[in-house]
Amino acid sequence: MTDGSSQVITCKAIVCWAEGETLKVEDIQVEPPKSYEVRVKMLCASVCHTDILSAKGLPTPIFPRVLGHEGVGVVESIGEGVNGLKQGDIVIPTFVSECQTCENCTSGQTNLCLKYTLLWDSRQLDGNSRMSIKGQSLFHRFGCATWSEYMVINANYVVKVDPCIPLSDASFLSCGYSTGFGAAWKEAKVKEGSSVAVFGLGTVGLGAVEGARIQGASKIIGIDKNPRKKEKGLVFGMTDFINPYDSEKSISESVRELTGGTGVDYSFECTGVGPLLNEAIESTKLGKGITIMMGSGGKSSMQINFLPMICGRTLKGSVFGGLKPISDLPILLEKCRNKEIHLDELLTHEVELEDINKAFELLKEPDCVKVLVKI
Repeated sequence: MTDGSSQVITCKAIVCWAEGETLKVEDIQVEPPKSYEVRVKMLCASVCHTDILSAKGLPTPIFPRVLGHEGVGVVESIGEGVNGLKQGDIVIPTFVSECQTCENCTSGQTNLCLKYTLLWDSRQLDGNSRMSIKGQSLFHRFGCATWSEYMVINANYVVKVDPCIPLSDASFLSCGYSTGFGAAWKEAKVKEGSSVAVFGLGTVGLGAVEGARIQGASKIIGIDKNPRKKEKGLVFGMTDFINPYDSEKSISESVRELTGGTGVDYSFECTGVGPLLNEAIESTKLGKGITIMMGSGGKSSMQINFLPMICGRTLKGSVFGGLKPISDLPILLEKCRNKEIHLDELLTHEVELEDINKAFELLKEPDCVKVLVKI
C-alpha cells in the first residue's frame, strides 16, 4: 500500500443471491486493494438496464454478486504500482480499458484492449474477488460493483473526473449515455448533413441522438413506443419522432417515408429486441446504410434477415460506444464541463441505497429516464 488503509472494510452493499431473487442490503467485507488496484468510496451510482439483466442471471448466472457498474466515487486507498491516481481523486469506473500499446489500441479500429480485457466474468484480473460476506466470496459486477459503499477495481479501469462536474453527470458518463454518444461519434462517425434513426430513447438512445446532433446530422429520427420520450428526444437534438403504435406501417417504412423513400445513413439499435434490429437494418439506405447494435435484450442470439444485409448494408456491434477511456472520455467530460451536452436532463428519480428494489420499479414508469442511487 502506498497510502490509505490496509484494513478490510465492512460496509453496506446490494447483494443478489440468486437469479430473480429480491435484492438485499447486506453487510459485506471489502479487502484493501492489491497491486495496480484502488479502493473507492462510492458517492453515488446509477441504474442501467444491464443491471436488471444481471439480476436475472444474464449474460452469466454467477451468484452471489454485488450489482451496479455505473457510478462515481473517491479514491480511498491505493495499491502498489498505481500511477496517476492519489487518495482523494474523484473517479468513474469503465469496464473497458486502454493500454495504448497493444495491436487493438494502436489500430484505430476498436476500443477493445487486448491487454486489459473486458471484465465480463465479474472477477478481478487475477480471477479473484475482493468482496465477501461471512467468508463467502461475492462476485463483482463488471469488475467494479458500484452498489456498495466501497469497491475495489483495477486502476486501469477508472478515469479521473474534475470535481466540479456534478456527481449525477459523472455517474451517467460511466456507461449508458457515453455508449450512445460514442456510437454516433466513434463507431458510426456520423457525417455532417447525414440522416440518423435511433431505436429506443432511453439513456443510450438519447446519448446517440445527442452524439449525432453534435456530429452535424441534419435529420435525427427517434423511435420509441413511449410517447413521453418525444419531449426528451427533442431536447437532445431529435428532429422527428416515430411511435410504432401510431401507425400500421412497419418502422422501416415510416423511416423511409420521412427520408424521401431512401432510408437513413445510420441507425442505432439501443434495445436489444430482435425484430427491432431487423427494422433498424432495413431503415438504412440500400448499399451503404450502417447499423450500430448496442442493445442487450437478454437473449444470446437473434435471427437476422439476410436479404437487407446482402444488399450492401453493414451491421456493427459496439461496446461502450467505441470510446477509449484515456483518449476519448476526457473529451466527453470536457463537453460536460462546458455544458455542451444535456446530462442534467437524464436524471428523473433518486433513491437511497436501501431502496434499490424501488429503483427497478421506477424504471417501468413512463416518465423515468435515469435513476440515481445515493450512497
